[in-house]
Amino acid sequence: MDELELRKKVRDIMFLNLQAGYSHHLKTHYVYNKPSFERYPYQWWWDTCFHIYILCALEEYELAKQNLMSLFAMQEPDGFVGHMVYWQLLLPKNIFTIIEAKRPRGYLRPHMSALIQPSFVAQSLERIYEKTGDKEFLTLMLPKIKKYHNWVISNRAFDGDSLITIIAPVESGIDWKPSYDEVLKFSGGPANWKLYFKMLFSQTRNFFDRYDLQRIKKANRFLVKDVAVNTINALDLYALSRLCEIANDGDGESYKAHAIKMSTRMLEVMFDEADDAFYDVYGPDNIKLKVITPTVLFPMALPKVPTDLSKRMIIRYLKSEEHFALPFPIPSVSKSEKSFVPDRQQFRGQDFLWRGPTWAFYNWFLFRCLKEEGFLEEAMKLREVVISLIERSGFREYYNPFTGEGYGAARFTWSGLVLDMEI
Repeated sequence: MDELELRKKVRDIMFLNLQAGYSHHLKTHYVYNKPSFERYPYQWWWDTCFHIYILCALEEYELAKQNLMSLFAMQEPDGFVGHMVYWQLLLPKNIFTIIEAKRPRGYLRPHMSALIQPSFVAQSLERIYEKTGDKEFLTLMLPKIKKYHNWVISNRAFDGDSLITIIAPVESGIDWKPSYDEVLKFSGGPANWKLYFKMLFSQTRNFFDRYDLQRIKKANRFLVKDVAVNTINALDLYALSRLCEIANDGDGESYKAHAIKMSTRMLEVMFDEADDAFYDVYGPDNIKLKVITPTVLFPMALPKVPTDLSKRMIIRYLKSEEHFALPFPIPSVSKSEKSFVPDRQQFRGQDFLWRGPTWAFYNWFLFRCLKEEGFLEEAMKLREVVISLIERSGFREYYNPFTGEGYGAARFTWSGLVLDMEI
């Protein structure tokens, strides 16, 4: 597939999944791209950020701006924005839709979820500014993004150590991540109905606590400091600092200082010297969840992580057939883990993603890390893998790491991130 054909295919998917309308309740227009036309009709937090990267690669800058503005249209006075935005009048679709709602009375009108997701919003705004030089748009969105990050810093650094705590698996965006099995009291191995109900029970308890963060913290049921969440949010704070400098906003240094503090604390709490890996941790004692997923490599993207450590991690994990070097990498959990299943796993129509199959996001994010560390050949291989998967199976939610067979939602946008994977 040549570059022109690839760009056309990605453009077609993005415009197929375009959603626009007008909310009479909020008296505002909205525009966003669905991740999948059939299966995922709502506006998601980090999906929107990925779509901005894709749209900028397609030079659809106005559409990228509209996506970002729509994401923040319901921002609350304290800065909070939920990880899902329901623009259309909504009758609850399933039990997860009900228990993730911030205010149950809002079901029949546009509303947001009560949860967060990893934040690429400052990085997305930075990408728009890099491509357009639109300082007016930067000035419009910067206060909203600052307000959001201020909320996260104030409300989710539970232990006062700057690291962000998630209160439900879905807040990482990696819902069925095998490292959470121990916290959910699941025995591990292939996913099944027991894991489904343990996840459901975990989220239901937050709902009955009315998402009161102090009550949730005191209950100490699912309190996880996820490597990916903290890496991505630290990168977003670095980007926010740079944007503040461009806008002559004096808060930039404080955001940079917080990002440095987060990075330092990750090295102290999450890094395992014997394994050369960064692990998710849980509870007030920061107990390590020693499961090898691609996120053990994510902190390579942070300036505080030494280059020699990044190189060791790449060789030990990314280039190892025992872990991630499969025919169509990067699998969502190491081949060595008992939870690894390369095929599709389902229960009640729910796909158990992130427990073996390849997921385009991991390729995109680690491409950035490899490029930064000078592993250009390895980075380009990840790009070529995504193109090969699109050729074999189309735009799918995830893929078999041995055969390239596509699973999950069809006409799924995330593989379009390949357009952002440039050396």
